[in-house]
Amino acid sequence: MNGPHDLGGREGFGPIMPEEDEPLFHAEWEKRALGVTLCCAALGYWNIDESRHARESLHPALYYSSSYYEIWTRALEALLLHHGELDESELTHGEMQRPGIRAERQLKPEAVAGVLARGGPVDREPSAEPCFEVGDKVLTNHNHISGHTRLPSYARGKIGTIVARRGFHVFPDSNSRHEGEAPQWLYGVAFDGPTLWGNGAEPGTSVMIDAWESYLQPANTETRNA
Repeated sequence: MNGPHDLGGREGFGPIMPEEDEPLFHAEWEKRALGVTLCCAALGYWNIDESRHARESLHPALYYSSSYYEIWTRALEALLLHHGELDESELTHGEMQRPGIRAERQLKPEAVAGVLARGGPVDREPSAEPCFEVGDKVLTNHNHISGHTRLPSYARGKIGTIVARRGFHVFPDSNSRHEGEAPQWLYGVAFDGPTLWGNGAEPGTSVMIDAWESYLQPANTETRNA
């Protein structure tokens, strides 16, 4: 989807200003926001791709006016409402008014380290041969997807070069909708600046993205960038 998160190459948002020696958290509440999000994920309603889509789906005015962990908490509220673990009254009053639906699914403090260490691997055993080799020229799709996608808008309809094969991984677009993992090959695809942003691109600029196989098609000599 073309959500507020998809800012690559867009103008009007000012320069990126890295913070020197940036701390992991800027306030105590951010630690709690991360912890609550992890604990709620243990309820088992959503996967990482659905949680990303919840953040992407926030209204632009809310997204742009929120800090990083404010975006996380806003999306968490939306997920819990959607799956019925809380209702609008509970959210408004900040108090539980009924037992949780999956109260038995708790992430105990002593289990946190192990859960984080295991992570959520998304690599799978290949079930198909790859369609592309390193060095192949490819054209990315130029679709306006209504749901979650990992193909950034600035790289849609553009010609790039396969520079790496990343393995066989869960397809986030279908996984976010609970339509199955549908794993497929993942590639590193490189683009030069003018291909993405025209002659006004900074000289020498190149960008590499990871793109799932279904985002790509072979590029031929007659194919032109959108």
